[in-house]
Amino acid sequence: MLSWVAMERIYEREVLPDARLRKRAGVRPLRDHAKHLTDAELLAKLHSLDIDIDQAWLEQRCERAVSAEEIAGPLIDQSRSHGQESDWIWIGVATLWRRWFPEQPSFEELDDKMQAGYKLLNSGSAVDACRIWLEAWSNVLCLLDKAGIESIEAFDERFRGTQSLFNWIQDLESELWNAGLEDRQFHSARVALCEEGLRRFPSADDLMTENRRRSLAESYFELGEVEKAEALYREWLAADPCWGWGWIGWSDCYRFTRAGQVDLNRCEQILREGIAITRVRDRADIADRLADLCEEQGRDQEAKEFRRQSERGAPVGISRTVSSTGKVSRQKAQFNFGGEGLPLNELSSVAEVLRETLTMPIVRQKVGRNEPCPCGSGKKFKKCCGA
Repeated sequence: MLSWVAMERIYEREVLPDARLRKRAGVRPLRDHAKHLTDAELLAKLHSLDIDIDQAWLEQRCERAVSAEEIAGPLIDQSRSHGQESDWIWIGVATLWRRWFPEQPSFEELDDKMQAGYKLLNSGSAVDACRIWLEAWSNVLCLLDKAGIESIEAFDERFRGTQSLFNWIQDLESELWNAGLEDRQFHSARVALCEEGLRRFPSADDLMTENRRRSLAESYFELGEVEKAEALYREWLAADPCWGWGWIGWSDCYRFTRAGQVDLNRCEQILREGIAITRVRDRADIADRLADLCEEQGRDQEAKEFRRQSERGAPVGISRTVSSTGKVSRQKAQFNFGGEGLPLNELSSVAEVLRETLTMPIVRQKVGRNEPCPCGSGKKFKKCCGA
């Protein structure tokens, strides 16, 4: 169920511009309608709805609550007002909270800042969007501590906002990089964000954690702290040498950097070290990177060999039929040996891969917002099924 602030936003975006929907839903009071009212007028409005509060009363509740909705809900239950008129109780509480106690963030204020940032992004201003989003991140930290929340999932269950924290925090990490290309302070902010995220959410979604690690090391590298970035990748890959995109992320630092540290030999050395790991994940992607690297240097024969390895790198494709509830009703393994087929000396590995594939536990996969959509459209998840 969505929060009241999220439902208000849907009403503003979808219903108000559509006369037919507006006629069916009726005209609702909105927080915008309270902006021109004085404190005395708002309190009088609440009094007309059988709600009498003052600043001291509201302060006590704002110190414990994380949203105006939490405070307004019981008030609405005790009020004799009904229907859309009762929305004024939430509107009054939310408005007075923001005016009287601006140092105390609320879910409503956080939702507003998240959406303001997206609006700025749509107008092409990553720097301005990141400024307001960093304020929102400070609000998130305050609300996490206030409510004793220790996971992104628990925050989203309580927040129920227009945008989930799970999605938004990944967008923030990406946009801080873009803003950092104009102003290096945003790379430093990205470092702080990633370090705090890794510290607070150690058991978060695996893909999110891996992406956050890459963002952290990438930002250190861009800031010129090469040794720090190197040390981080060594630590992570010592703990999980099969992390294929860890090897790729490390090598990319020496290939796509703006920090004056381009070193294709070091880039290739890292990729070769990764692809030599027997059970490294995403081997095909590492081989693709090596093929690109060889092509850039005119080593066409080596590039062709890595392309062949890339085609053979993931001979098993898994297709699943999934119901709307996420239950897997059918799973099928499909082998792809590439255009030239699989060499005979590699056939012995097929049985092992097949055994692992058919005995692996089936779970509903969490897909990162910026990862390819699992439906196969070729689009990013957030632009396809994740929309």
